[in-house]
Amino acid sequence: MYRLSNTVRDYPWGSRTAIAELLGTEPTGRPAAEMWIGAHPDSPSLAALPGDGGTRALDELVAAEPHRLLGEEAAGRYGRLPFLAKVLAAAEPLSLQVHPTLEQARAGFAAEEAAGIDRGAAHRNYKDENHKPEIIFPLTEFAALCGFREAAASAALFEWLVGAIESDPQLPDPGGRAVAAARRTAATLGQGDLRGAFTDLLSGGSDVVQLVDLAATAVGCGRHNVQDPGLAELASLAGFHPGDPGVLVSLMLNHLTLGPGQAVYLPAGNIHAYLRGLGVEVMASSDNVLRGGLTGKHMDLPELMDTVDFTSVGVPYLEAEESDLGQELYRPPFEEFQLQRISLPGEAALAGDDVAVAQNGPVTLLCVAGELVLDSPQGDLRLVRGDSVFIPAHEAPVVAKRRGDGPALAFAVTTGAPR
Repeated sequence: MYRLSNTVRDYPWGSRTAIAELLGTEPTGRPAAEMWIGAHPDSPSLAALPGDGGTRALDELVAAEPHRLLGEEAAGRYGRLPFLAKVLAAAEPLSLQVHPTLEQARAGFAAEEAAGIDRGAAHRNYKDENHKPEIIFPLTEFAALCGFREAAASAALFEWLVGAIESDPQLPDPGGRAVAAARRTAATLGQGDLRGAFTDLLSGGSDVVQLVDLAATAVGCGRHNVQDPGLAELASLAGFHPGDPGVLVSLMLNHLTLGPGQAVYLPAGNIHAYLRGLGVEVMASSDNVLRGGLTGKHMDLPELMDTVDFTSVGVPYLEAEESDLGQELYRPPFEEFQLQRISLPGEAALAGDDVAVAQNGPVTLLCVAGELVLDSPQGDLRLVRGDSVFIPAHEAPVVAKRRGDGPALAFAVTTGAPR
């Protein structure tokens, strides 16, 4: 087993305190948005080598001995660690975004490589040739936008905006251009045309910008009855991104307020945005993102339109499954990964309280509370809050045992098991 040290990314939307409070470290004073645990080449974890051997980037370590560290199946199928875990802490909304299918990622990456676009260029869409399905497991209350709601429900919200603006003399709309934009969107949605409404909003120009501003005022002024949670969120989104068409796109999406442990999964094509909260995020090892609003970064509308799935869907909740060994597993319909929540009791430990770590090849594990010991045939490793480890495929079976006076909590990620 290899102890890990991990990179924390300081994107502006990150919380300044949440990750430090979770892991028991000192805040740096800068936003701490994501801690990456894995072997993605952009920010690989550093693995402590045995003895005084120093450290080595996890992607390099795996590349040197893929069959031993990943196992024959994962090495043959992926050739690299196929998943990436993150601790994500959002104090402000992330961009509306969507991730490509594996085929789209391979084609898009190859096209941009052939065109000679620098991989660090701001207008580059594909940073790698992998897809990025993901799950989020909230550790606190967690707000998000996720997938399209029924078109008729979205149409009703734009009709509400028309009524609120027209009935309020304190909401001036010179030439009625903003109301006309809202009416067009409502009519398009009334016909069930999510793609058309989405396109019109993102390319609507100054009329849509005016509608964003008036909609935010209508929702936030307190003069109108606002009940829908999507409408209630609109003024906050406009405060972070004034005039951004993505504020209006948010009315077309499912608005979620998740409790701790209420996980969801996000397949390719699902347009979404995390708004606020702390959680454990797991994904296929990729950094491919196409943005659709709530951002000042590059947006490629034609590529976005080819990537978004315009199907109205219910919320893709992911329920825990209990294995024959009593393991609490979250198994999305993706091959690359599954998540295990390892909860060890606080009372005097009994043999039956130990938890076998699910191992379908390689594992990364993070301890977020208490103290535990990982017991393997090759030796034990003590972890305390904030510690993380890479468990190679050949080191099995591994059992998590509580150590210390209180309960312990950890999260382990391994490749998906055959169904």
